[in-house]
Amino acid sequence: MVKLVKPNLKYQKSFIEAAKEFQAENRYGDLNIFELKKDFFSFIKKLNDSAKGINLPKGYVAYSTHWLIDNGEFVGKTSIRHRLTKKLRQEGGHIGYEIRPTKRRLGYGTKILKLVLPKAKKLGFGKVLLTCNDDNIGSIKIIEKNGGVFLDKILFNKKLKRRYWLNLNK
Repeated sequence: MVKLVKPNLKYQKSFIEAAKEFQAENRYGDLNIFELKKDFFSFIKKLNDSAKGINLPKGYVAYSTHWLIDNGEFVGKTSIRHRLTKKLRQEGGHIGYEIRPTKRRLGYGTKILKLVLPKAKKLGFGKVLLTCNDDNIGSIKIIEKNGGVFLDKILFNKKLKRRYWLNLNK
């Protein structure tokens, strides 16, 4: 069964496995696997505090994190940013999502975005901005399958970005 959950201690093992997969792609470099194994509780607390705007790094906005779980295994994560900054209007948008490398191209990206939209609506959003790289065919398809309406392409940090609005009041 595929579901979205709040970050939870019971998914420590599969989350760490996924973190290793992301690190093999040179991502999640800030996550220390040893520390995650030793004190996963603090990591979960940090994620939950972020939803309340507590202890955020400079320039960050409050954001709610949810994990996509399938049959008790961490598959991916999504974050809803509670407001947009000038930078987030160009790259990042309201919602970000990612699927662990070994679970990509199996429909999980479409599913995670579909499942997080009601949570964004519950936070009071009528529409949300989503962005992706212009060459990210997978994300383009995911956003469009979920009703994203193309806004424009912009150049940000020497990369062409696509921006989409997704209406939550349908």
